[in-house]
Amino acid sequence: MKAALSNVSRSRARGFTLIELMIVVAVIAILAAIAVPSYADHVRKSRRAQAKADLVEYAASAERFHTVNNTYVGYRFPNGATTIQSPREGGTAAYTLSMATTARTFTLTATAGTAQSQDKCKDLSVNQANVKTAGATLSECW
Repeated sequence: MKAALSNVSRSRARGFTLIELMIVVAVIAILAAIAVPSYADHVRKSRRAQAKADLVEYAASAERFHTVNNTYVGYRFPNGATTIQSPREGGTAAYTLSMATTARTFTLTATAGTAQSQDKCKDLSVNQANVKTAGATLSECW
């Protein structure tokens, strides 16, 4: 009799029940539902930070150009173009950087691409007076 009971308890202890497996799947689903949107938001923020860094860098470059030439007319990005991609290192472009210049003013704009379509800040810009604009509250975006 004891041998029969020990065989039954051994066979039940070998695997997982369907209920146990469904509990594990539910816990993983809940964790994924929390983690994936948080990760995506973090990636959007890092792309926005890169675009802001690029805008500030090129604004300083435009000021140096103005110091030498006494005009913003003729200022170009380092590759000689009037539009470039951000990030510059390669990969998927999150923003397109463009410029508009006159003799006394410039405006650099980072236009959000498809990779940033869900970003609340959308397009970012800065001008010669260091006035910054964004598609949402300035304190959240700059």
